[in-house]
Amino acid sequence: MNTFFLAELTAPSADVSVILPEMIVAVAGVIVMLYDSFFPKQRTVSGAIAMIGLVLSGVVLATMWGGNVPATSWNGMIAHDNLRLSFSFVFLFVSAMTVLISTVWVEREHIPAGEYHALLLFATFGMMMMSAGNDLVIIFLGLETLSIATYVMAGLRRADLKSNESAMKYFILGSFASAFLLYGMALIYGATGSTNLTEIATKIAAPNFPVNFPALLLAGGAMMVIGFGFKIAMAPFHIWTPDVYEGAPTPVTAFMAAGPKAAAFASFLRVFVLGLPLVAGVQASGYLHESWSTALAVMAMVTIIVGNVAAIMQGNVKRMLAYSSIAHAGYALVGFIGAGMAKTDQARDEAIASVAFYMLTYAVTNMGAFAIVTLLSQKNDRRTQFEDYNGIGFKSPLLAFSLSLFMLSLLGLPLTAGFMGKILVFSSALGSANVLVTALVVVAVIGSAISAYYYLRMIVVMFFRERTTAWVAPKITTAIGAVLVIAVIGVLYLGLFSDGLIQRFARPGAAAIVKAEK
Repeated sequence: MNTFFLAELTAPSADVSVILPEMIVAVAGVIVMLYDSFFPKQRTVSGAIAMIGLVLSGVVLATMWGGNVPATSWNGMIAHDNLRLSFSFVFLFVSAMTVLISTVWVEREHIPAGEYHALLLFATFGMMMMSAGNDLVIIFLGLETLSIATYVMAGLRRADLKSNESAMKYFILGSFASAFLLYGMALIYGATGSTNLTEIATKIAAPNFPVNFPALLLAGGAMMVIGFGFKIAMAPFHIWTPDVYEGAPTPVTAFMAAGPKAAAFASFLRVFVLGLPLVAGVQASGYLHESWSTALAVMAMVTIIVGNVAAIMQGNVKRMLAYSSIAHAGYALVGFIGAGMAKTDQARDEAIASVAFYMLTYAVTNMGAFAIVTLLSQKNDRRTQFEDYNGIGFKSPLLAFSLSLFMLSLLGLPLTAGFMGKILVFSSALGSANVLVTALVVVAVIGSAISAYYYLRMIVVMFFRERTTAWVAPKITTAIGAVLVIAVIGVLYLGLFSDGLIQRFARPGAAAIVKAEK
């Protein structure tokens, strides 16, 4: 009997407890879907089930932070480190806030709540797998789970042509981006013979790594930059963003601007910073690292400039926030490149933590802003022009002052969350002492100055422009009120008392510490 194939088989290290947070979210999605099939009109219950699943997942995730959990499991396909934990908390926060924001939209437009909440939970599961994946296959499966759910969510308003156009554009362009990403992964596999990121990093670091393979590494890296660049809305792969954000329902736009973008950054960081590291004396590693870091630095500059300049010319609030999200992707890339250029493991971990913290500050601010846009937009997002906000400052001071605070945080005003986020990513990049990266930080600071125009424009419109039509302040529901309270407190807290959270994000897990001690 030929035992060759049997000898190649390995017993999987299947430890369900390691992926329990992800499993809770997935099971909650299945429960919502089943419940909706029997009680389709119980909108509140499906939302409550979704919130319970997200909260339970967050509690389990918190207990894993610093616990006795192996650094990798499932044959190295799942990682347990600060990158996974910090980004997963961002995903759960974004999804929970989206459920609360969506209550107004679901009731107002009679959306099938069960379908929507199930899709949202499955998208969250995909995001969490993207941050936990230590294997290219797991990352791609998580990405596709997220993408398919988001394509459908963008087109849930079936009778609206703009929503249909948004979903179709996102689906077609997203499919192309996924193809580039998968092809890049295949080339990396061809060069290294593995899809596991730990093994890829080990093989690239080997002194005897074949010299004819850097071409495959470079081509694969370039393909993956295109794929991830689309997901984070990095120029020149950002063209889909304004149209999709404008056409999608506002709560879905809020989710897309914060959640999938953070998930793409998590995988992007793991693949390029941890999976394709710079190793002194290894030619292939040097070629690849210099190529992707230089290309990303240049594209980050273009992203910041394009996002901020284009946002100035927008008359629609959702399109303005779309171009704003493009600019913020550029700011996050500054910290990303700082992590890639870090001289020590500690500096690298701190830079990764700065990107995670930046995505959290952006999520808190952005979700608050979109909550107000959702409340004011009316059915089918008819009221999303700047002129629709004329003179509402003193007619609805709570909404106006909250939105003003969110705009100032996006601008990066001191004492707000946005300011601390930018300080962290800029400082991590400056620590690399690289001329190109320093130039990138200068461009980012100039971009922040440019953004003052369109962020302050919103405040001017609300408080210093007169309305030509009658306007009645909308009723603030309990869910929207909760979102605003959380967002306002979050913006101020993260701007004033964020040291503990930053240190927690940068602190390696217990398993990593034990490994280092050994």
